[in-house]
Amino acid sequence: MAKKKTKSASNTIALNKKARHDYHLDEEFEAGLALEGWEVKSLRDGRGQLKESYVIVRHGELFLFGAHVSPLSSASTHIHPDPTRTRKLLMKRGEIDRLIGAVERRGYTLVPLALYWKSGHVKLKIALAKGKKLHDKRAAIKQREWERDKQRLHKLTR
Repeated sequence: MAKKKTKSASNTIALNKKARHDYHLDEEFEAGLALEGWEVKSLRDGRGQLKESYVIVRHGELFLFGAHVSPLSSASTHIHPDPTRTRKLLMKRGEIDRLIGAVERRGYTLVPLALYWKSGHVKLKIALAKGKKLHDKRAAIKQREWERDKQRLHKLTR
């Protein structure tokens, strides 16, 4: 009798939580990744990290730079894995042109938000973003704390 695979609670491999703190996010896009076999195996094991990573534009193509995929200890001996290699993003030409235009003309940055599984493929959620100033970050923290205090007060008055 064949075992049925139970679907995991989350398809998320890695999140870039700091991106929402450091940037004003405008529009989100989904991109595929060109990966090697050992990288897919490592990502299945949850060994991916998006901290300090960003998306760069080279020759009309998009690349993920600075993402870290730790190789498994059982990796083959004939390959030499590079955990921080630059990985190509796979998107439709129209979307790529639109993103490049926003980055070059309007001063946006492309920020990776999440790395996740979607129907057996690794996908990367990227966003068009503008950097926040220090006072914007402070205002966001103040607003979040006020919302938390408001919830506590509301709970006490019930």
